[in-house]
Amino acid sequence: MITREIKGELLESSKEYPVVTILGPRQSGKTTLAGMTFPDYHYYSLEDPDILYRVQSDPRGFFNGLKKGTILDEIQNAPELLSYIQGIVDNMNENGRFILTGSHQLNLHEAITQSLAGRTAILSLLPFSMDEISVYNKEYNAFDLIFRGGFPRVYDKKLNVKRFFGNYIQTYIERDIRRMINLKNLTSFQAFLRILAGRIGQLLNYKSLSNDIGVSETTIKQWISILKASYVVFELPPFYENIKKRVRKSSKIYFSDTGLVSYLLGINTSEQVFRDPLRGNLYENMVIMEIVKYFSNHGISPELFFYRDSNNVEVDLLIKNGRKILPIEIKSSSTFSEKFINSLAKFKKVSERYDTKNGLVLCNIDKVFEFKDSLYMNILNDRAELFRIIKKDFFR
Repeated sequence: MITREIKGELLESSKEYPVVTILGPRQSGKTTLAGMTFPDYHYYSLEDPDILYRVQSDPRGFFNGLKKGTILDEIQNAPELLSYIQGIVDNMNENGRFILTGSHQLNLHEAITQSLAGRTAILSLLPFSMDEISVYNKEYNAFDLIFRGGFPRVYDKKLNVKRFFGNYIQTYIERDIRRMINLKNLTSFQAFLRILAGRIGQLLNYKSLSNDIGVSETTIKQWISILKASYVVFELPPFYENIKKRVRKSSKIYFSDTGLVSYLLGINTSEQVFRDPLRGNLYENMVIMEIVKYFSNHGISPELFFYRDSNNVEVDLLIKNGRKILPIEIKSSSTFSEKFINSLAKFKKVSERYDTKNGLVLCNIDKVFEFKDSLYMNILNDRAELFRIIKKDFFR
């Protein structure tokens, strides 16, 4: 077991709030994180039917028997308990009293908004970051990481990657989807997952997905909302604050874990990732989610966007904080090209009203170097330097 990067944020949050809620996808390590961080707390899994029955049949009796800190795992199975927790923490002056974990962001967020507003910190735990994976093996290259993804059990238990994701889809994704919606056609949903995986890093087109799968656009929107709520996919919105009024307004879709995407695409080895036509999209997915993980693990909520105008000038990622914007291009190439900064230069020309920082090109090169006010670097080798730059410029 390793120490997760988010542990410091979890400890600090528990000193400031009576309740801390840890959200994230199934198998991201929420239970392990809570147990390792608070080993002396009572622990109750609401996935256990006996415990769930006991808690739901006599919630007052259950809470009256708790005399110290408590971890309630998978709280989405009994959201009615949040009202009781509200009453308990309102009548005592004790921070860190409850640690809650949950996998369904949509349902849990709604319940928290109603019951625990102002009483809980909310953290999101995603699969392993690159630094966390390096504890197990420092020799992985970018395409190994794309193929394996970041789910902890793949590394802790040295699991067969293909078998893990096959089970993950059947055991967690499909089961959770069935819980949240009345899924009548599992075959269509499975086809939807695979087609969506083939469109990572592309503009989200509901009509096209609807036509390809043979279900309504309303159904496609519902399925994507559920995948977002379950932390399976991540939607990157466009940046369009009237910059020349030429921007595209569709979002781009990514998966929270590239190992899952690789499985859905039928990729069986890291060598296949390198040769796959979607290599650039997979690399882009990996880099963007690594940046998302960093912010999440450090309790930072930045504004993240992409930019694409009607002339197809595109910047893969914009990190925005107030009037400051850091534009980032992402390329899977290991070979330097001065063309990589063309879109960065064009974006800077149409964003004069913003404090646009010198651009970054995140690619698969061997060493950091600067070219025409843009810094070329490899997120796998230069992760610490990348986030030092981001933190210095944006989140002092």
